Amino acid sequence: MKALAARRHHRFTPVVIVMFALLVVGGIYAAFAPSSAQADTATNQDIQEGEKLFLANCATCHGANAEGSDIYPSLIGVGAAAVDFQVGTGRMPMQASGPQAPAKPAQMNETQTKQLSAYVASLGPGPSIPSAEQVDPEKGDIANGAAIFRTNCAMCHNAVGAGGALSEGKFAPSLWETTPTHLYEAMLTGPQSMPVFNDGTLTSEEKRDVIAFVVDQREGSAGGLSLGSLGPVSEGVWVWIVGMGALIGAAVWIGAKSS
Repeated sequence: MKALAARRHHRFTPVVIVMFALLVVGGIYAAFAPSSAQADTATNQDIQEGEKLFLANCATCHGANAEGSDIYPSLIGVGAAAVDFQVGTGRMPMQASGPQAPAKPAQMNETQTKQLSAYVASLGPGPSIPSAEQVDPEKGDIANGAAIFRTNCAMCHNAVGAGGALSEGKFAPSLWETTPTHLYEAMLTGPQSMPVFNDGTLTSEEKRDVIAFVVDQREGSAGGLSLGSLGPVSEGVWVWIVGMGALIGAAVWIGAKSS
């Protein structure tokens, strides 16, 4: 018994216990942490070609090593998803400085975008490009997506994703032409004025539900005129012009008849 007690109280026992605890915590984090950038799935050729594209198109603003500057952000650790969104929607490279980078036709094709994403992802871990299953609107819950959208997105993007104006020359763009992959990446990375909805804020399934709701809004109004789906603003203008116009017309007609 004394020998067993001596082994139990060995001076290295606390060290072993601490190392074991760290190993367990690290394993749990690795199992449940958000997926990292796709540098491990990209080939060396992709990364090398992406570096060439970066030096030719991005290094002027973001630095030769993507370290950023006083004006332009560092790209180390932003992940492949951020690059795929910004370049795939044509927001980057920017044509001119302004309050916000607007969407425009992409300057790089799909292969070049993936290569550039692979290179930036190789600089540091970050959110990866979502899989086809993660962005499939057919697998989403439209009703739940509508509730999430109204709570987190409608104040900027309008109740049905039609977009709207923000302060200081910025705006929340319409979501009707945005692909499901880019919708997911925008929620995951929080471009420009948009907050980040990581997996701790909105799960992957909840993001897919939001995508399902936005895609459903593209089908058009269930009945009547949509009036651009801009809500009470366009509806109020319509009521004022048609309703007040009809009342004024009726008053003029009555006055003319009575005279």
